[in-house]
Amino acid sequence: MGSYKLITRYLLWVLLVGTYQVEAQPSKVPRPNVIFILADDMGWGDAGCYGNRRFKTPAIDRLAREGRLFTEFYVNGSVCSPSRAAFLTGRYPARDSIHGHLATPEANQQRGMANYLNPSLPTLPGLLRQAGYATAQIGKWHLGHSPDAPLPGSYGNEYFITNTSRDTADFDLWAPANRPRATGMVVDEALGFIEKHHPARPFYVNMWLVDPHAVLAPSEEQLREFENGASAKPYARKHYQAEIPFYGAPQVYFAAMTEMDRQIGRLIDRLVQLGVYENTILIFSSDNGPEDMAVENAAHSAAGSNGPFRGRKRSLYEGGIRVPFIVKWSGKVPAGTIDSTTVVSGVDLLPSVLRLCGVSQPSTLAIDGEDLSAAWLGKPTPRRRPLCWEWRYAIPGHVLDRSPQLAIRDQDWKLLMNPDRSRVELYHLRQDPSELRNRAAEEPKVTQRLMKYLLDWHKTLPAGPVDASVGKNDYPWPGRK
Repeated sequence: MGSYKLITRYLLWVLLVGTYQVEAQPSKVPRPNVIFILADDMGWGDAGCYGNRRFKTPAIDRLAREGRLFTEFYVNGSVCSPSRAAFLTGRYPARDSIHGHLATPEANQQRGMANYLNPSLPTLPGLLRQAGYATAQIGKWHLGHSPDAPLPGSYGNEYFITNTSRDTADFDLWAPANRPRATGMVVDEALGFIEKHHPARPFYVNMWLVDPHAVLAPSEEQLREFENGASAKPYARKHYQAEIPFYGAPQVYFAAMTEMDRQIGRLIDRLVQLGVYENTILIFSSDNGPEDMAVENAAHSAAGSNGPFRGRKRSLYEGGIRVPFIVKWSGKVPAGTIDSTTVVSGVDLLPSVLRLCGVSQPSTLAIDGEDLSAAWLGKPTPRRRPLCWEWRYAIPGHVLDRSPQLAIRDQDWKLLMNPDRSRVELYHLRQDPSELRNRAAEEPKVTQRLMKYLLDWHKTLPAGPVDASVGKNDYPWPGRK
């Protein structure tokens, strides 16, 4: 009997110890992969899930159906280079003298700009790579292509293939022969990188497209899909009994957007086949609003939609800086949901992705962005600080799109003004998303508070030249000087 009790106690002890050891084991939940798909010059209203009914975007709509769509997302620049710098660094791009698109050294110098993004700044790919992620930059770069500019590998990218001149001779996404398949080329490279590193390491991929940026050159097959309803050709045949040899801008734009969406769908299908789709955070956005037809290289194609908003690319009105933003992560981000209250921006990408990937943000990191990952996961979250913008250059197109030089968004209020305190405009965006009713005179306290904040912020930026027409919306009225 005594032996039986000893054996029983021993077995209980083994059971308890074994149970304790199992519970004490750290959780081995795999870290999520991340793919950031960035369209180029795509408007807020271009996807079906954002209200577009002119053409179909089933792949983008799928991401929204399986993820979370944000209606209040802003880039931190109204053209490509500033918004991309903000995505990488979490900092307002103007702090680092990236005010417009980076061009030749001569053009950059004339505009008081840096030649390239400072490679000593911590970046999202760099911080993730230090944490064990395989990182890649594929597609467009546009953060420096002067002869002295560092390549994308200097910014934390383990692998890169972009359209900068010194990367590779056979990946020219702007070549006329490659334009119809440019998004497909980016998808091919991204999938090759993913297949190489999965499942040994989690991956982070910046998949930055050149579509639908002009010059657009869809193939005849792609154009044929929109032959009726978007083209000048049917009209010409109907009324003139002849075919006029040109395409309407909608037909060109719709064809390019449809092919871009088709290739995103191909990416999704392959991720499913590889078994990585479920644990991959897919982020979709655009670098700024749609291009204006007044710009020469887009005269044949500038049919992008800014939705209900005023302003297009380069403008600080909503249509120039508010863009689509969708986050999908199966089982984590609530599927089929819409966040219409959280004000999110490009500088928030770095801290939010780090949190979701379980990577600690360095305490010394000096950024403007906020961790809004809780909003991504389904809980609307108010910003702690306002968002600010500056645009120093001309704005082509309609006078209604030519915004003042500075802008600030704080909760539901948005104020625009010039540094000399001219053109002060205040809008309540919940009630007036199209920015049509200036309430500066009605709300003097709000106006003065936001003016002070914005001007104080502007003083912290590096000084530099501005265009003579900046902040103006003059029109040459007959008989007026």
